[in-house]
Amino acid sequence: MTMAGTVPRRAGRREWAALVVLALAVLLLAVDGTVLSLAVPALSEALRPSATELLWIGDAYSFALAGLLVSMGTLGDRIGRKRLLLTGAAGFAAASLLAAFAPSAGWLIAARVLLGVAGATLMPSTLSIIRNVFTDARQRTTAIAVWGAMATAGAALGPLVGGLLLEHFWWGSVFIINLPVMVLLLVLGIPLIPESRDPRPGRFDPLSAVLSVLAVVPSVYAVKELAGGGSPLVVAGTAAVGVVSLALFVRRQRRLTTPLFDVALFRRPAFAGAVGVNLLAVFALSGLLFFISQYLQLVQGYTPLQAGVRQLPLTVASVAVAVVVGRLLARFGRGRLIGAGLFTAAAGLALLTAAEGTGSYLWLATAFAAIGLGVGAALTLTTDAVVSAVPPARAGAASAVSETAYELGVALGIALLGSLHTALYRGGLDLPATTPAPAAEAARESLATAVTDVPEALLAHARAAFVDAMQTTSLAAACLLVAAAAVAWWLIPSPTGADAADTAGE
Repeated sequence: MTMAGTVPRRAGRREWAALVVLALAVLLLAVDGTVLSLAVPALSEALRPSATELLWIGDAYSFALAGLLVSMGTLGDRIGRKRLLLTGAAGFAAASLLAAFAPSAGWLIAARVLLGVAGATLMPSTLSIIRNVFTDARQRTTAIAVWGAMATAGAALGPLVGGLLLEHFWWGSVFIINLPVMVLLLVLGIPLIPESRDPRPGRFDPLSAVLSVLAVVPSVYAVKELAGGGSPLVVAGTAAVGVVSLALFVRRQRRLTTPLFDVALFRRPAFAGAVGVNLLAVFALSGLLFFISQYLQLVQGYTPLQAGVRQLPLTVASVAVAVVVGRLLARFGRGRLIGAGLFTAAAGLALLTAAEGTGSYLWLATAFAAIGLGVGAALTLTTDAVVSAVPPARAGAASAVSETAYELGVALGIALLGSLHTALYRGGLDLPATTPAPAAEAARESLATAVTDVPEALLAHARAAFVDAMQTTSLAAACLLVAAAAVAWWLIPSPTGADAADTAGE
């Protein structure tokens, strides 16, 4: 978005070099969000977490990150996005050490919370720096496509990285890998990344920051508790805190001269639609990645490394999107292209539903490729639409909204689809009446526990229940993507040609 009559400055070598550094940070954060899924069997054996603790180990990072993104994005606009990025990188490295040597499930959950806090400083900083560095709309779309490709590829690469590490080291190595990457980010980021901030940021409102956290975290916790069969009183109480806090947050933003975030942006159908579609796409992808690694290891019998390699089609497809998305955008328009991408991903999930029952890797690979292409295109274009809706000076706040949708999608995908899968697995588990009580209890806890504690003769029952549950869950995620595709098609404009990149936020 540029002022009328001005010509945006085109980025040069220094700007593209800075993008490489930012992409490195995004890649690591995305890997960290999914790498742990491959370590679930090793974690279960080493720390013996309950099913609830296992879900929290996966959720805690995203919950903490999502709750703080809006505050951190606005803070970056004020103190400097580069400064916040580098500070977060150092904190992320320290928290990774705590997670790597966690002696218990509770310790690991706490470390994942700290990782989420540090991650909240990194994600909006990377995207808002891109918004300020790439002022030319076409170049910005390409840069965000690279950024989005790294986010999607990182989520898919997590299992491969985890597989490589778990093949030779203990489960904590999936966190140790963060240290050299963060050191590299600090060394390269200092000279290459330009500093930027809002020249007239106004007063920072601490109460708005508190309300933003209270609007996100209790609401997501309520959904998680509801999906997991938690206490109705706890569900109702936390949901009420979230809803009331959100209402107070919106009311306060409307009255402030310099709000934490301009909530009036949600009156634009294209903006609101892009945020919603972003959330639903990530919801489906993260839910899939949460249990697909367990399927490949615990049902198909692959090693962690073999399981990670077999998810590569998703990674390759998501990276390939960055090469073609600019040309496709100019030809088909934003809304239509997002809708087509989500329909493609839904078709991939539907194919996955059939492939899981056959055990054929060819069908699985085809499904992964379709999901990677579709979700990669949708996330790139929705993110571009959100950050382009505001002037560069407020890029941190807009980036935080986009990242909040992303992280809420991750957390809710794991919580809801993970809980749905667990409930279907337990409901479909048909053990012989003669099964000893300890073995039956272990099988009902999870498939990971069953593989460790249940006799081989009974594992076929647990694996069959897991596959049936996964098929139903994949189909549910596909239906969500179809709904998101329809929203994108109707709400997000689809100008073509030279106007396609310039109307992202309209």
